[in-house]
Amino acid sequence: MKTFKQGRYSKYLKPFSYLVDLGIINGAVFLFDINMTNTLLFSLYISALWIVISFKNDFYEVQRYTKIIQVMTLITRQMVFFAIILYAFIGVFKQPNISRLALAEYLLYVAFAITFFKFLIFYLLNKYRAALGGNLRNVVVIGDTDKTRQLISIFNKRLDFGFKFKKQFVINDEFSIQKCFSYIIENEVDEIYASVAELSNKQINKLIYFADNNLRQLKFIPDNKDIYAKKLTYEYYDYIPIISLRDIPLQVPVNKFIKRAFDILLSSAIIVFLLSWLTPILAILIRLESKGPIFFKQTRNGFNYNEFDCYKFRSMTPNKDAHLHQATKGDMRITKVGKFIRKTSIDELPQFFNVLFGDMSVVGPRPHMVRHTNLYAEKVDKFMVRHFVKPGITGLAQISGFRGEIETDKDIINRVKYDIFYIENWSILLDLKIAIQTLLNAFKGEEKAY
Repeated sequence: MKTFKQGRYSKYLKPFSYLVDLGIINGAVFLFDINMTNTLLFSLYISALWIVISFKNDFYEVQRYTKIIQVMTLITRQMVFFAIILYAFIGVFKQPNISRLALAEYLLYVAFAITFFKFLIFYLLNKYRAALGGNLRNVVVIGDTDKTRQLISIFNKRLDFGFKFKKQFVINDEFSIQKCFSYIIENEVDEIYASVAELSNKQINKLIYFADNNLRQLKFIPDNKDIYAKKLTYEYYDYIPIISLRDIPLQVPVNKFIKRAFDILLSSAIIVFLLSWLTPILAILIRLESKGPIFFKQTRNGFNYNEFDCYKFRSMTPNKDAHLHQATKGDMRITKVGKFIRKTSIDELPQFFNVLFGDMSVVGPRPHMVRHTNLYAEKVDKFMVRHFVKPGITGLAQISGFRGEIETDKDIINRVKYDIFYIENWSILLDLKIAIQTLLNAFKGEEKAY
């Protein structure tokens, strides 16, 4: 494979993107009969405010390691603000004759064109790095821990990120930070990734001094120091810096409103259009096979550790151990109808009533039985973080392979990791992705759905 010489053309990408996007929003005006009386004023207005909201939203801050869903979030937020300023033009400049319908068509066209262009650039850059070996950054890693080894694996496997791993420096008796600096200069290394846990304060200060004075980017890997293992947020009380250990998007009122609106709309639709006719059919089938209630009610812990009654279609014969023991593979308590509705996740549908009543969300950390919650709270680090948000019918952990029975400690530990990632990185697009993937998994059937 031919490797292209590393260039420094990335700095031109952002201005180029600005020019293309401004060209789209200005050129598209002439494609629609908007009935604009002063096109020049309109162009100046939308161009200036597009740049302002782009800075505000970090619209052009897409990195080589940025996820697609983050790009979609940027585009959605940008277009929502653009729509507001677009229609504000009518009132601000008193343009009552402008066609609202044509303006909507213009907005949709702009949204589609900019989305297409942004993803085209994103895709082409990834291919350029992965297939042609261009736009590379030479990197070294200092330290030998689980996190540094995982990072090196990512550098070697994700060629589309465009990182060329050069060397790992293991910190032992033979480690010399000066030799490390010499290697970085001789091999034109661009970025240094250092393990915080393995370096002394003196070594960290030397690294910072070297990076600043040799124009190298220095990044730290948090590793095992607990305070660095969290998503930190910096705030200032007057001139005093304050560190918050965790930033939770769903504590922001606007995000709360968006998520609650999504929950109400989806749960109402499921209840009206699905459960209204499915419940009587399942009720007959469940009662024909075994006596007992149609619905199974179980106390679980939710938001702020408060207890609530979680509902399901009954899938087992009535038994006194239902509140104590999870279902296992080949569990004799599960009925024939129960086996089917558990496999397809139909038994979970009554929880949309829990969502409508406000005890749960459509997407969130799955709630556990109270007995298990108390057990895991003592046994698993950071387990209680899951209760900063409402529990969900489905979640990121469930679509990532960690649903159903907890067979080993690894299962619950990984589930908690995914749940914390979801809590700290929530977006409505992430909720939609999880909901859609859950639906697809229900149709395909899952190995641990028993």
